[in-house]
Amino acid sequence: MTVARSIGLFVAAGLAEIGGGYLMWRWLREGAPVLLGVLGGAILVLYGVIPTLQRSHDFGRIYAAYGGVFVVASLLWGWGVDSMRPDRYDLAGAAIVLAGVGVIYFSPRG
Repeated sequence: MTVARSIGLFVAAGLAEIGGGYLMWRWLREGAPVLLGVLGGAILVLYGVIPTLQRSHDFGRIYAAYGGVFVVASLLWGWGVDSMRPDRYDLAGAAIVLAGVGVIYFSPRG
């Protein structure tokens, strides 16, 4: 598996989880139409499928690395959708988390 494909799957999973959760939030917390909730649920099911497309057989490592990607994607979603601009501490934390993702998922193992 190429690094680019792996990163693409992590990004797709992040968008699906955050996007599906956001649609559910809109339905349940903000009174949006039930159709948004149903769509959000379907997208969350898709999120459950995407990580299985990673070639690694180590469930724990995939989800540990994805957790870091989720942190960064959440900050970007908050900035782009909710206009919550990340501050320097958010950015420092995101950099640390991404470094951890790299170590966990992409380190060579014997």
